[in-house]
Amino acid sequence: MTLETIPAEAARRLLMDGQGLLDAPGRRAGPAAVRRIVEKLGFVQVDTINIAIRAHHHILLTRLDGYQPRMLERLLERDRSLFEHWTHDASVIPTVWYGQWKRRFARYRRNALKPGTWWHRRMEGRPHAVVRRIRERVRADGPLMSRHFEHVRRPGESNSEQKGWWSWKPSKAALEYLWRVGELSIDGRENFHKRYDLTERVLGESCLTPMPTPATHRAWAGAAALERLAIATPSEIAAYFAAIPLSEARTWCDRAVKAGEAVNVQVEAADGSGLHRAVAVPDWKRRAARLADPPRGLRLLSPFDPLVRDRKRLQRRFGFEYRFEAFVPAAKRRYGYYVLPILEQDRLVGRLDPKVDRDAGVLEVRGLWWEDGVRPTAARRRALAETLERYAAAAGVTRVRM
Repeated sequence: MTLETIPAEAARRLLMDGQGLLDAPGRRAGPAAVRRIVEKLGFVQVDTINIAIRAHHHILLTRLDGYQPRMLERLLERDRSLFEHWTHDASVIPTVWYGQWKRRFARYRRNALKPGTWWHRRMEGRPHAVVRRIRERVRADGPLMSRHFEHVRRPGESNSEQKGWWSWKPSKAALEYLWRVGELSIDGRENFHKRYDLTERVLGESCLTPMPTPATHRAWAGAAALERLAIATPSEIAAYFAAIPLSEARTWCDRAVKAGEAVNVQVEAADGSGLHRAVAVPDWKRRAARLADPPRGLRLLSPFDPLVRDRKRLQRRFGFEYRFEAFVPAAKRRYGYYVLPILEQDRLVGRLDPKVDRDAGVLEVRGLWWEDGVRPTAARRRALAETLERYAAAAGVTRVRM
């Protein structure tokens, strides 16, 4: 049977719709709007890099002009309608899905403390004793932060050895392990450092949701990912929440097609690489016909934006080659340390490398590159200036220097 072909433009806009980028960013801002964005995306990645705007705040700001960090803080620390845990990386997740994460907790618990693992080494070969001690301390005195636990320096241990996740002290490793397996949750943050407490004290009855069966969990992971991608390969479905392995994603795709919950398609690539096989939501034609036009103006995308993080999909949908170069030696970078793609309606038209100097109150643009065929017209330069002013204000500075 001949597969239906989805044109490149339709595929691109369906992806943007699923990622919340066709919604008007100028709509009314508030905690409820932020919660809806997180629910629409499924998660928002949290990242520590603070050279400009932290990833979670940037991702939300891209979709909501009036976004303020206190809105997310309220949802996490007061309403508890969101919680922090792991997808492919640390993320903010809707609490209504907490039960789905119990399968991840169980997976960590089965494997993390085995001899030879990173966790076993970080807890100096006695992980169960360390975990038991930390658990009881949090139960008695929580919420607590890593700094509330004394670390006795090992003979010969230098200051540099105490820095970075690879050299966590045993108590920090135990706190993170207890968080990974669901016994502890993030009660809040102070200067971006986690404050841990017992999950039942943080989330209350929300944490009582039962763990789903493997089949139910697979069905949720597949359907939730496809709803947000509209068109996807099995590997993209597996990677979206990092909840199921590729083999299970393939099984889900086969069953979804047979059940009429997905259709096999071929997708035209924007980068000229031809047609690619995928599955799509069964009503993709109806959805594509009803899509709103993309908002006007320019937007800067975080390197951790869900639209950007799958570099191969980004290239197929937008014809835009992107590499995150923060961990590339400076001499080998093509562009810069923290380069942001520039989105203009449904095209990626350029990229820039920002750095915020908070002491000087300046957002410095260290490099700006337009894509081939994109002319830096006066209108485009004005739009970029307006976007940079909003970005600078969100970063807490008042001036932009090109």
